[in-house]
This record gives sequence, C-alpha cells and structure tokens, in this order.
Amino acid sequence: DNHRKLMTKISTFICMLSFVAIQAQTSIFDSLLQKNVDKTGRVDYQSLKNNETLLDNYLAYIQNNEPTKDWSSNKKKAFWINTYNAYTIKIILNNYPLKSIRDIKIDGKTAWKIPFVKIGQKRYTLDQIEHKILRKKFNDPRIHVGINCASVSCPRLWNFAFTEDNIASSLDNLMKEFINNTTRNKISKNNVALSEIFNWFSKDFIKNGTIINYLNTYAAIKISEKASIKYLTYDWSLNKK
Repeated sequence: DNHRKLMTKISTFICMLSFVAIQAQTSIFDSLLQKNVDKTGRVDYQSLKNNETLLDNYLAYIQNNEPTKDWSSNKKKAFWINTYNAYTIKIILNNYPLKSIRDIKIDGKTAWKIPFVKIGQKRYTLDQIEHKILRKKFNDPRIHVGINCASVSCPRLWNFAFTEDNIASSLDNLMKEFINNTTRNKISKNNVALSEIFNWFSKDFIKNGTIINYLNTYAAIKISEKASIKYLTYDWSLNKK
C-alpha cells in the first residue's frame, strides 16, 4: 500500500514537472511574441532574428514534447497552432530579409511544402499541420484565425502564445476581431466583401449553416441571408513592422 502511495506521489510529481516545463517553454514563446509583435499583428523580424536562440530553444522543446493521448483537445490544439506559428516565424528568419513568404523556395518547394518541422521522430510540412492535423482532427474553423501565414491579409498574429486555458476564448476573440476588421472584411447588411480565407476554406465554415450564418455569429452588423458575397484580393506582403 505504501509502495502504491509512493508511486502515485512520484507520478503526480512527474506530471507537475511536465506541466511546469510546458509553462516555462510556452512563456519563452509568449515573451518573444509580446516583445516583437504589435497589437495589429505586425512583426519585428529583425529583433526576432537578433533573439533567434530563444526561438530555437522553444522549437527544441516542441520537438521533444509531442502531444500524448492524455492531453486535452484544447491542449493539443494550442500546441499545434503554436508549432505552426513558431515554425512559420523560423522559416521567415531563415530567409530574412524578404518581401513575401511566397518568395521562399527550397528544391522547388514553397514554404508550406518543405518538411522542416520536427516533432519527435517525424518531420512535417506546415501544410500537413494545417490540413492533416488542425483542420482534420479538431473540426474548428477558428483555427484559421489562430495560425498565421506571415502576410498582411492574414488574420493578425496574436502577440501571446496559446495555452490549454486561453485557447477557446482567444480564438473566439480573434475570429470576432477578424470578421469585423474592415481591412480584412467589408461587411454591410446587403453586401459582404470577404477575406479569401472564407472562400479557400469555405467547407470549414458551412458545416452548421451558410457562410452568412457563420459571419452573423461574430459580426457587429446583422447580415441579410440574401446578401451578395464577393472576395477581396489577398495581400501576400510580409507582415513586418
């Protein structure tokens, strides 16, 4: 009985250590974002380049701490979105200065098709994280405002790291902000001009109704079901300060 109690204490302690390690490492990424990303999502890539060792420490942590079965859905979601964003920043820094993420090509592959993300023993592309993990496993269209493609027309890069505790409310706030941001979407009762994100990933947004239904969950203006919809040109310029 004493042996079992001791083993329980040890496993609880190990869980606590793991929790503390996650908090510490996430706080590294969190502080990098707070110092180098402004409230509009513009990024000081030069400053990040000067502090690249800190980012590399966080990427090393990610590599050695892949999600396990006992993680909650929110914890996994936060991990994969942070991973996507941290590695997107890394590939920009690897190629900085540049005008657009679309200028990156390695062996004929774009930034999204290069298998440079290391988690455990596996390598992933950004596309695999977005489409095979985040979109496929979580069934949550709000991931599109969580992940950031380092471009002006993207939903803004949030200047905090996502955590198990903050992710649900953060993604809600980011979606509300994105839909009502007049530089990303132009909304009125009878006409909407939307970000291409709602076009490219339309099936993610219409699982429970129309695109207008989805917009009306967050929009400050009540949009008519019969409103005309068009899509805005996407600006792929780098989201730099």
